[in-house]
Amino acid sequence: MAIISTADDLLDSDVYIDLDHTVGIPLHLKCEGFNFAGSVKLRAATSMVASGLRNGLIEEGSTLVESSSGNLGVALSIVAAARSIPFVCVTDPKCNPATVKLMRALGSEVVVVNRPDASGSYLSARKALVRELCEHNTGYVWLNQYENPANWLAHYENTAPLIAKQFPGLDVLFVGVGTGGTLSGCAEYFRENRPGVRIVAVDTVGSVNFGLAAGPRHLPGLGASEPMPFVHRDLVHDVVSVPEQDAVRMCRRLARHGFLLGGSTGTVVSGAAGWLAEHDPGRSLNAVAISADLGDRYIETVYDDAWVQDTYGDLHMEREDSNG
Repeated sequence: MAIISTADDLLDSDVYIDLDHTVGIPLHLKCEGFNFAGSVKLRAATSMVASGLRNGLIEEGSTLVESSSGNLGVALSIVAAARSIPFVCVTDPKCNPATVKLMRALGSEVVVVNRPDASGSYLSARKALVRELCEHNTGYVWLNQYENPANWLAHYENTAPLIAKQFPGLDVLFVGVGTGGTLSGCAEYFRENRPGVRIVAVDTVGSVNFGLAAGPRHLPGLGASEPMPFVHRDLVHDVVSVPEQDAVRMCRRLARHGFLLGGSTGTVVSGAAGWLAEHDPGRSLNAVAISADLGDRYIETVYDDAWVQDTYGDLHMEREDSNG
């Protein structure tokens, strides 16, 4: 029995889905959506706020401000509410409508940047507004998830050791790449403690991570429109880049088995399935992937037929697998 005092106390669920049983993919999926923030980002949020309080960055009267495409904004809303700290989230039109409503319900102020910068990047525009808010408002504190070491340390100290404990025979870990915090923390931990574990980064087509070409992206969570300080090619053994259409197909395939998961999970599972089919045809590897969040916030996007049609056109959906 777990008894908690504040909403940010609950981080770990230790729930893994055996995808071989349901969709025939030899992969265990670690579900990070079973906390009050609904995503893996609660780990980074609690870590960054705790670090800010320890080092005096956050004081009485401080207001937190952060740029987020969604999940970190919700996580910081949870932590801020639990600690009675005001929070302002700067996001953009790609943020799921349900996520914006959720942050506001938690008492956060949400500012939506409607115009990208000259290069078409909402990320740069969001960060520019955060800097402007900090310059003009005394007491505003930018935690800066993109450069704050407490982001990746949360996964070095917690996420990776938990996976290592549950899977002592782990061969390969698949991690989606956004800011690179989860990837960096997990990669550093396994490099130091279990160097035989292969780390495969899963990115989305259109992201500039790992020097890939920039392109349009519609799903929040994974990918970046500018280089992320935590993302380095030497951290990983391989990189898989997944088209968003394949991510949507995988999300819907999983949903047909009752697993309603987020867009980034569709990306990671799709990338892992392809990598395993190529590199492990004998199905001998012990593989785990990290699922960042659940799918309820994507009902109006990934799981909405009209949105998918308007965004991607007709997607040829694969026929149900033999386990269906």
